[in-house]
Amino acid sequence: MTYYTGFIGAVPTANKQKYIEHVRAAWPLFRNHGAIRMVESWGVDVPRGKVNDLYGAVLARDDETVVYSWIEWPDKATADAARQGMETDPLWKDIPEMPFDGSRMIYGGFEPVLAEGTDRGAGYFQGFALAVPGKNREPYVRMAGEAWESAFRPHGCLGIVEAWGIDVPHGKQTDFYRASKAEPDEVPIFSWAAWPDKATADAAAKAMEAGMEGQDFPEMPFDGMRMMWGGFEPIFVSDGAR
Repeated sequence: MTYYTGFIGAVPTANKQKYIEHVRAAWPLFRNHGAIRMVESWGVDVPRGKVNDLYGAVLARDDETVVYSWIEWPDKATADAARQGMETDPLWKDIPEMPFDGSRMIYGGFEPVLAEGTDRGAGYFQGFALAVPGKNREPYVRMAGEAWESAFRPHGCLGIVEAWGIDVPHGKQTDFYRASKAEPDEVPIFSWAAWPDKATADAAAKAMEAGMEGQDFPEMPFDGMRMMWGGFEPIFVSDGAR
């Protein structure tokens, strides 16, 4: 089964080009150890939240930009073997020093529970991080599928991926659990929606909001107040032009 390693980090805004050079240099190492694809995206519309947000998730400073990225693997076994094999791979020496504070990056391993459409060729991503009670896995997947059919797809979304945390470590400074204020019975979720461009995503958001006007908001199988999200432009896609 497809498996994702998901990352959210904070990069000094002035280091954008250095960050791009860093991930470009890192991709051959991941590819040689079995990775299928790597996507790196740069925050361009990341809102502040009342309860939590992606800035707080990575303890971002005022001069930093949130990045949202993932590596796709054929399965968890390949990802696990790569993590061990890369530690001694001589290609490490060819990768530039990280132009950001890696100790504040949050990451984890996720398996897709819903994948609709495609995220290939996207010019804009909406990235999400949240926590869902473990017992609500099926209701969550059902809700996401209904949202795709009734709202996202009709308004021009290219595709969505909902990924369920199965190997998400606890960190010293921050992690997915603390970022989403997860309860003991909750599981981190890493998901994204792919759009042709930001304009299409913005227009869709307005249309969805207008469509809900005067209606009761449907009950959700998770605490939506703790869901974090943002808009991101791809800066490196391993199988694309960037």
